[in-house]
Amino acid sequence: MARYTGPKNKICRIFGEPILGSGKNLGKNSNPPGMHGANRKRKQASEYAIQLKEKQKAKFTYLVLERQFFNTYAEASRLKGSTGENLIKLLEARLDNTVYRMGIAPTRSAARQLVSHKHILVNGHSVNIPSYSLKPGDVVELKPKSKANTAVTGNVRGKNPSISWLDFSEKDIKGVFMAYPERESVPENIKEQLIVELYSK
Repeated sequence: MARYTGPKNKICRIFGEPILGSGKNLGKNSNPPGMHGANRKRKQASEYAIQLKEKQKAKFTYLVLERQFFNTYAEASRLKGSTGENLIKLLEARLDNTVYRMGIAPTRSAARQLVSHKHILVNGHSVNIPSYSLKPGDVVELKPKSKANTAVTGNVRGKNPSISWLDFSEKDIKGVFMAYPERESVPENIKEQLIVELYSK
């Protein structure tokens, strides 16, 4: 299964945000990668470069590679409403992202691993596809055997109260994907309109 396995802190430095992991070293070195650091003369980015960087940020944030991201965009463009907002809704509805949002895993990478290793049930059935798209009403939980595994349950931290489109019981390690989120409810710093403009060229 294809995924990014390179240095995470380098990606955080490119975007100046902790989009992968904690970004704990950003304070020490927040300059973009490359020779000479802050002293390097950089040309003003073109419109295309800004749009491309925003797409790359979204891809790294949700751990999606190019073809899958384009397919998700194509699906978003077929839905009614704003294509950019639909794109964010579809990305948020991914199973690995939902496991992360529920607080079952501390990062999206860890959530992806839980799904791939068959620790997660959706509506009572084992699903090991991180990109599985949830529908409103779907129930997500740890397998009973996994709930007895302290190595798995030790990372459960509970849902952030601001994530209103999910219902989660920390006691049962079980939650419900209640609805697709509204864009203003999603905390990710992504300018999805720039992505739409990029693909519209």
